[in-house]
Amino acid sequence: MKIRRTAAYGVARTADGSVLLTRGSDLGSYPGVWSLPGGGVDHGEHPADAVVREFAEETGLAVVVTGLRAVVADVIALPDGPEPSLVGLVEHTDRIIYDVEVTGGDLRPEADGTTDLAQWMTPAEVADRPLLGFTARALGVQFATPAAVPPSDEPVRRGDRVQRFGAYGLVTDPAGRILLARITEGYPGGGFWHLPGGGTDFGETPEQGLLRELYEETSQRGRIAELLSVGHRYTPTALGPEGVPMDWQVIRVVYRVRVDEPVTATVSEAAGGSTDRAAWFTPGEVGELPLTELAQEALAQAG
Repeated sequence: MKIRRTAAYGVARTADGSVLLTRGSDLGSYPGVWSLPGGGVDHGEHPADAVVREFAEETGLAVVVTGLRAVVADVIALPDGPEPSLVGLVEHTDRIIYDVEVTGGDLRPEADGTTDLAQWMTPAEVADRPLLGFTARALGVQFATPAAVPPSDEPVRRGDRVQRFGAYGLVTDPAGRILLARITEGYPGGGFWHLPGGGTDFGETPEQGLLRELYEETSQRGRIAELLSVGHRYTPTALGPEGVPMDWQVIRVVYRVRVDEPVTATVSEAAGGSTDRAAWFTPGEVGELPLTELAQEALAQAG
């Protein structure tokens, strides 16, 4: 069985460089293994709000988000446990890692949860603990890379409420032009110009998914230059093609992308019908276009 989820985590440090970690309990998939505090993003929840909530639940501490550190993805064959429905489960997790600052509360372990201890650790102590792979990577600690999970054609299990993870690009060329893609009529946002990108596939990192979508939607070969932001859109009343209701939350990571050798922008058949046109625009021309909220936010952030 294959499933996907999105999770948010926080890196909290003290002045001496100690970092706060939590230990997996017997109720979780990895008892005794340490991780950055955090966990799954609830349906409709902003990832930044999720990390604040998870910190309070797992550590008793109140935090504020001070920065976006990284967005990563991994596919793990979860170890078999006592729950028969989880045997053979392969999980793709998109992990959003923030920098956070502690503003209050008292450190204490989680009660009856998937963690059982929260502890500040020096860099030397961290290096001596068993860590989840994404945590070790985020903290620059060497770890044994797990064996790759064999690919499978089995569909990803989804419920009626879908949490979709997408990667998008603020794409420019050496002349300063901006690349945009127009959403097909009948889809949410139809007729508006959007950032190139879209949903990532099972097993893809956000960067891989974005560069694939960039080529499918616009015929461009690009390179990731910078992670810009993470946001979300939750519109439970939205209607998809043919008026079908879509109780979907879209979590969106935005990168700055450079196209060093631009070509004429054309949409390929692999784009799947949600994009009907792509084009390069000067900054002045972009100002005259109907833009999606995401495109407006990214352009404003980039200045």
